[in-house]
Amino acid sequence: MSPSSLSISATAASGETAASGDLGLTEDEAGPIRLITDTASLKEACDRLAAGDFLALDTEFHRETTYWPQLCLVQAANDDFDVLVDPLAKDMDLSPLLKLIADKSRMKVFHAARQDLEILVRIMGEVPSPVFDTQVAAMACGLGDSISYENLVSRVLKGTIDKSSQFTDWARRPLSEKQLKYARGDVTYLRRIYIILRDKLTKLDRLDWIEDEMAALVDPQIYAFDPKQAWKRLKLRKYKNDYLAVLASVAEWRETVAQESDKPRGRILKDDAIQEIAQQRPRSGEAVERLRAVPSGFSRSRHGQSLVAAINAALADPEKYAPVVERQESHGPPPGALTELLKVLLKQVADENDVATRLIANASDIERIAREPNPDVAALRGWRRQVFGEKALALKTGKVALAASPNGVRVIEV
Repeated sequence: MSPSSLSISATAASGETAASGDLGLTEDEAGPIRLITDTASLKEACDRLAAGDFLALDTEFHRETTYWPQLCLVQAANDDFDVLVDPLAKDMDLSPLLKLIADKSRMKVFHAARQDLEILVRIMGEVPSPVFDTQVAAMACGLGDSISYENLVSRVLKGTIDKSSQFTDWARRPLSEKQLKYARGDVTYLRRIYIILRDKLTKLDRLDWIEDEMAALVDPQIYAFDPKQAWKRLKLRKYKNDYLAVLASVAEWRETVAQESDKPRGRILKDDAIQEIAQQRPRSGEAVERLRAVPSGFSRSRHGQSLVAAINAALADPEKYAPVVERQESHGPPPGALTELLKVLLKQVADENDVATRLIANASDIERIAREPNPDVAALRGWRRQVFGEKALALKTGKVALAASPNGVRVIEV
């Protein structure tokens, strides 16, 4: 590394550590923390990172007071080298790292990837791929549903992490030694977990079990922030055109204002206020002011009149503003007893295969299987149909039954 990169000893005089227990630090992990603060050092680091066939990544960011997350730190590691990159350092150009992340021949490894990818998409203009999310992989290995990184380290590496730095101010400089140790652990332990989970899934022939979830993570649509699509974030309470028109128009207005002012959506207008406006359809600032969910004085604020204009535009031409929403065909309420039996079956199948239930089927899948004659749900396709779907249909048609036994629930043929 060049002299302008900063190294910090991994063993603090204070005795604080990023992790403890039986983690067994490798020689590289016990060495100095490499904090990259200039572009030349970043290029050198990326040359070493490029030697690996995967890149473990994590980000620290700040977004409590902004719409767009402010990237404060990037942690990156391959199988034997790791660095921390300071994007807030003076004249820092992240291009070498972003080029490496954009390389489609290299697997990008995250834990709970959605927020990290959201930040990278905004910076890069594209979704990094391919992606391996250890939280998703853990479900296919029977390690629980939406397991936290802390618990995953505990389950897989038999160690503990000091999480006291998790919610510190990552935008403040200089970063403390304790923060840097915590940040480093987010990728040095992640790379070990990736190798272990990848090898286990390969051995179990289950890599295809997580393909749908990984494909969903790299779908550009989930990272698109088109104000015209903002209404999709809200729960629909009616299907009348005037309600839908106002809801969509005000949601678009809020998203636009939030983006332009770089403030959180809730700081502009709360979701419940949008719902109340869509249902009450006020046409003036005074009428808006009388709504319970709208803050006092809002109609007189600098955004008040533009909100009223958005409401009136939607009411003047509901056909233009109302989104086309397909109402789900109702087949009546799901049979309660059958739904519960299917849940028991799902739990039994999940336990037998050592996999999280949510990876096989969600509550909507279960209800539709119980209610509809031939539902098009993920639980009845591919590997899910093989391990659960066929049994679910057989249970529904009385071809199999569930019986209690000393060892739990058994599925028996009728």
